[in-house]
Amino acid sequence: MITPADRLNLVQEYYFSRKLKEVARLNAEGKDIISLAIGSPDMPPSSGTIDVLCREARRDDAHGYQPTVGIPQLREAMAGFYRRWYGVELDPASEIQPLIGSKEGILHVTLAFCNPGDKVLVPNPGYPTYTSLSKLLGQEIVNYDLLEEDGWQPDFRQLESMDLTGVKMMWTNYPNMPTGGRATRELYERLVLFARKHNILVVNDNPYSFILNRDEHLSILQVEGAKECCIEFNSMSKSHNMPGWRVAMLATNAEFVKWILKVKSNIDSGTFRPVQLAAAEAYRNTEEWHRRFNIDTYAERRVVAEDIMRVLGCRFDPSQQGMFLWGRIPDSVVDVEELTERVLHEARVFITPGFIFGSNGRRYIRISLCAKPEKMIEALKRIKAVMK
Repeated sequence: MITPADRLNLVQEYYFSRKLKEVARLNAEGKDIISLAIGSPDMPPSSGTIDVLCREARRDDAHGYQPTVGIPQLREAMAGFYRRWYGVELDPASEIQPLIGSKEGILHVTLAFCNPGDKVLVPNPGYPTYTSLSKLLGQEIVNYDLLEEDGWQPDFRQLESMDLTGVKMMWTNYPNMPTGGRATRELYERLVLFARKHNILVVNDNPYSFILNRDEHLSILQVEGAKECCIEFNSMSKSHNMPGWRVAMLATNAEFVKWILKVKSNIDSGTFRPVQLAAAEAYRNTEEWHRRFNIDTYAERRVVAEDIMRVLGCRFDPSQQGMFLWGRIPDSVVDVEELTERVLHEARVFITPGFIFGSNGRRYIRISLCAKPEKMIEALKRIKAVMK
């Protein structure tokens, strides 16, 4: 009798994979569910990006295998992006690795740096993939708390008091998902000091620094010495409206890039050349484009999301960044899923319960801003009718 690998007992099907099948069934029944759950931008990339894709895809010589390291034009555009927006100098030939999305990068970095049995510091709440992939690959998860009273930033006193024996890697994600906690230069400086003191690799996932951010764009690589002990991911999915294109990057020192490439080159091949050239064009988007799509559009939608939070009796921090709104449910609600299931089945609006991000999210909900204003306004009306 054929049986699955034991590692499958360590994880469940991804929450959204499972829940979206239920939503599809409800829609097939005519329920017309409005989804405010997934962080998938509903706006297009810049017109120049699409023009390059179409032009290059028509070339007869565009369809062959591509180098795993990425074409020079893309690597140079990625380095230019970091120089322009973060003031960080990267060698495009050796300090950058294009990725087929950041989720792929989580796999490759973990394989490159962690042995089975190594410990990995994972934020609670945090992106579920940090936990699930580490479990599948045999690492021991050590959670560190992110709490509302700390602005959803690590408590370094707690970290220093922990037994860090065997800890190889630490995942961070700022601006934070799901909480919207803001990145600060002080936070990045403390993370680099912590990494160097304890010989721990810090991997900072940074896809949200353009979303609802009118301030300075921050990168952990701005900190002196960060390249020696840190890796940063940066995805085009959110900041460039390209989630389905699966283009991201990591940046770090040349030696780390070599180790990661050793893994990646044995798992996948390079991305379709026209996609790489179009991505290179997208990295040249103007400041006005980013202001329009990454700030103005989401700011308009955030107003409606905040109204939904108030109708649900939730409180939230108005200074949050990113494409979600994170709110604490009322004390009168016994369980967060009780609220989200009522909203789904009575108001026909899909919002995310915070428990999927860890135990510290069990009293919170998350609302996505990735829906047209008219859909969000309709969702607000439906929820008002149910909660009155």
